[in-house]
Amino acid sequence: MEPNIYQLALAALFGASFVAVSGFFMHFKALNLVLERGREKKDNNNNTEGREGDSPQHQSQSLSRRRSQVRRKGLSPASLPDATPFTAATDGGGGGDAGRTNGHVCVDEIPPGLPRLHTPSEGRSSVHGTNSIRKTGSFVRPISPKSPVASASAFESMGESDDDDNLTDTAGLDASYLQTNGDLPADATEEQISMAASSMIRSHSVSGDLHGVQPDPIAADILRKEPEQETFVRLNVPLEVPTSDEVEAYKCLQECLELRKRYVFQETVAPWEKEVISDPSTPKPNLEPFAHYPQGKSDHHFEMLDGVVHVFPNKDVKEELFPVADATAFFTDLHHVLKVIAAGNMRTLCHRRLVLLEQVRVLKFNLHLMLNADKEFLAQKSAPHRDFYNVRKVDTHVHHSACMNQKHLLRFIKSKLRKEPDEVVIFRDGTYLTLKEVFESLDLTGYDLNVDLLDVHADKSTFHRFDKFNLKYNPCGQSRLREIFLKQDNLIQGRFLGEITKQVFSDLEASKYQMAEYRISIYGRKMSEWDQLASWIVNNDLYSENVVWLIQLPRLYNIYKDMGIVTSFQNILDNIFIPLFEATVDPDSHPQLHVFLKQVVGFDLVDDESKPERRPTKHMPTPAQWTNAFNPAFSYYVYYCYANLYVLNKLRESKGMTTITLRPHSGEAGDIDHLAATFLTCHSIAHGINLRKSPVLQYLYYLAQVCRDSLLIGLAMSPLSNNSLFLDYHRNPFPVFFLRGLNVSLSTDDPLQIHLTKEPLVEEYSIAASVWKLSSCDLCEIARNSVYQSGFSHALKSHWIGKDYYKRGPDGNDIHKTNVPHIRVEFRDTIWKEEMQQVYLGKAVISDEVVP
Repeated sequence: MEPNIYQLALAALFGASFVAVSGFFMHFKALNLVLERGREKKDNNNNTEGREGDSPQHQSQSLSRRRSQVRRKGLSPASLPDATPFTAATDGGGGGDAGRTNGHVCVDEIPPGLPRLHTPSEGRSSVHGTNSIRKTGSFVRPISPKSPVASASAFESMGESDDDDNLTDTAGLDASYLQTNGDLPADATEEQISMAASSMIRSHSVSGDLHGVQPDPIAADILRKEPEQETFVRLNVPLEVPTSDEVEAYKCLQECLELRKRYVFQETVAPWEKEVISDPSTPKPNLEPFAHYPQGKSDHHFEMLDGVVHVFPNKDVKEELFPVADATAFFTDLHHVLKVIAAGNMRTLCHRRLVLLEQVRVLKFNLHLMLNADKEFLAQKSAPHRDFYNVRKVDTHVHHSACMNQKHLLRFIKSKLRKEPDEVVIFRDGTYLTLKEVFESLDLTGYDLNVDLLDVHADKSTFHRFDKFNLKYNPCGQSRLREIFLKQDNLIQGRFLGEITKQVFSDLEASKYQMAEYRISIYGRKMSEWDQLASWIVNNDLYSENVVWLIQLPRLYNIYKDMGIVTSFQNILDNIFIPLFEATVDPDSHPQLHVFLKQVVGFDLVDDESKPERRPTKHMPTPAQWTNAFNPAFSYYVYYCYANLYVLNKLRESKGMTTITLRPHSGEAGDIDHLAATFLTCHSIAHGINLRKSPVLQYLYYLAQVCRDSLLIGLAMSPLSNNSLFLDYHRNPFPVFFLRGLNVSLSTDDPLQIHLTKEPLVEEYSIAASVWKLSSCDLCEIARNSVYQSGFSHALKSHWIGKDYYKRGPDGNDIHKTNVPHIRVEFRDTIWKEEMQQVYLGKAVISDEVVP
C-alpha cells in the first residue's frame, strides 16, 4: 500500500505544480494584455487630440489592430478575464450599449472605491510655463498605493534638477482626475484645466515647502474630506437575518442599553449648545483661577435621607427637585444585567453571536488596514505640522501622589535635604523633628540616597500583592518620608508636595501637548477634609491649563470602623457629600472649595478589587443601618456615590456651575458585577481588563461607547501598571479591545512606581507601539480617544481636536488637529452603526452627535 500512497502524493504534487505554473503564465499574459490596452488607449488619446472625432471606419480599424495584436501574442480575448473597469453610460438615453464594443466596456476613469493607478512619465518637457497638458508616453511601471514613493515619482526625481519640481506644475493631474475630484467641467479648455490643476495643488500643498516636491494627487484627495470618503475602500457586509432565539438575545441587549440611558447623568443642554465656538483658537489663559466673587445663597434646601441627598426648592416645599432611582430599583436592574450576562440559553446564544461578530470585526479591521493603510499614511503626511508628538494626549488615569518619576523624587529629596535641613517637618513620638534629624534617625545622608535605596519602583514582589504595591509609596520603606514628601495634610501643610507638584506642572507645560487628570484623595473620615484640600490647592497656587483634578475615594470603611473613626457607612457619605452641597447652595460658606470645584471634573473609587465580597441583594440595608465591620460591596459604593453625584450635578447645572462625572476604577480584578454596576452608572472607567472574561459586557461597552443617547463610555487602560499587579503585558487585552473598536486610551496610573523617563505618558505609548506594532495612525487615534474621555472644557477640546469634535464620524474629525485620517474615523463609525442596526433589528435611531 505504501508505494501507491507515494505515487498518489507525487501525482498530486505534480498536478498542483502544473496548475500553479499555468496560472502564473495566464496571469502574466493577462497583465501584458491590460498594459497593451492601456498603451493603445494613450496612443489613441494622443492621436485624437487635434481632432473633434473619428469616423466609424477609423474606430473599426483600431479595433481590428487590437484584435490582431492579441492573436499574435497567442491569446484569445474570449479566453481572458475582462480586466477593464466598468462605468455607467453618461448619455441620457440609449441604455448601456453605447459604450460597449464586442462585449467589452470602454471607460475613461477609474470607478470610485479603487485607488488610482499612477504611471510616471518617461520624460519631461524642457519648456516651462506653458498651458499644455503633458501626456504620459508609455508605461514604465505601475505605482500602486503600496509603493514607498508617496509624492513625486522616484523615476522622475533621479538625474533631474529640483527646478523641474514646480508646485504649480499640472503634469501630475490629468483632465479626468480634475473632472472627478475637482470643479472642472467636462468641456473645459486647456487653459481652464491648467488653472484648475494649479489651484488644486496650491490648496492642498504645505506653504513654504522646503523640498519643492509636487504633492501627490492621492494625498490631495485625502486632505479633502468628501473625495476621500468617496474613494477609500469600504467593506460592505449585509445585515444577517437573525433567528428567533437571536431576536430574543438582541432584545435583552436593547434592554441593557435602555437601562444605561435611564441611569447615567446627562446635561440638559450640551456644552456645544451653551457655548458655540466658531473660531477654535487658543483659549485665553485664566489669569485668576482662584478668584472668588460673592454669589449669595440660593433658596435650595437639602436633606440626607437613606444615604442619598434630596434637594427641595426651599424649606417649606417638600416636593423633590431632582429625583433619582432608589437603591432597590438600582440593585434590581443590576441583577437583571447580571442575569443577561450569566443565564442559560441567553449566554450561549449571545456568546456565539458575539464571538462571530468579534471575529468579523477583527477581520474587517485587518482588511481595512490592508486596503487603506497607505492612504491613511499619506493623509498623515499631508497634514501640516501634526504628528504623534504634537497632537494632544491626556493622561486620563494618574494618581497625584505618584505623578513624578522616581529620579525626580530623588532629586527633590536631596535638594531639600541640602537647602532646608533645619526645617521642622514632623511630630513623631512626642518630639518635633527637623528634616536632617529625620534622616539621621534613619541612619541616612543625602550622599547615601539613590534610586535603588529609594525603593519606590514596582517589581516582581508586587504581582498580585496590592498591599506590597501600596507600600512602594513609602520612600526607603519609611512611612514618615511619605508623610513629609507625599502628603498634603502634614505638619508643613503639604508644602513639599506642593512644590514638587508645581515642577511636574512645569514639565507638562513645557511639553505643551501632554495633559493630565490627577486623582487626589478624600477619605471621608471628617467633613473638614474638603476645606483642607481646597486650601492646599489655593495656597500653593496649584493651577495649570494642562491639568484638571479628579477626587478619589478609597473604599476603606472597614478600617475606619475598626479604628473607631466612623460608626456606620452613613458617616462616610455625610463627610463626603454634605460639604459639596453646602458649597453649591452657598458658595460663600466654602469660598476656596467653591473655586477648587471648578477644576474638579470627576469622582473615582479606588482600592484592591481582588478582595472577596458578597454580591448585593435587591434589599440591602441602608447606609445608616450598615454598622457591621465588613466593607460594603463595590456596587454598594457605586450606587451611593452615583446617586449623590447625580443630584449634585443636577443642582450645579441648574445654577450654571460645572458638573462632576463618575469615573471609578473597575474591572482591574475581582468580580464581573463591578463592570456591570459601572456600565449602568459611569461615564468611563479605569482599567477594565476583566471585560475580556465577559463577551456580553464587552459588547455592551462597545455599543455604548459613542452613542449620543446612551453616552460615551471609555476605558482608560494602563498596561504597564497591570503588568506589575494583575496581568502580564503580553496578555493584556488592550490591542484586542482597540481592534474591536472599544473607546480605549492609554494612561500611566503610577509613574513613580512604573515609569523611568521624564515623560511617562509618551513612554506608555512607546512601549505599546513597540510591543503591539501600533502605527502612527493608531497612536493618534488613541490620543484622540483620550481627549474625548477627559473632563477638559468644551473650548479646550474644540481647540485640541476640532470645533466639530462632538459630531459623529468624519464630520467630527479635523485631521489638521488630530492627525487621524478621515478614513479611519469613518471606518470606525460605519462598523459601529452596522452593529447597532444588527442589535436593534434594523430600527436603531442614531444621533449625529457624540457625547465626550
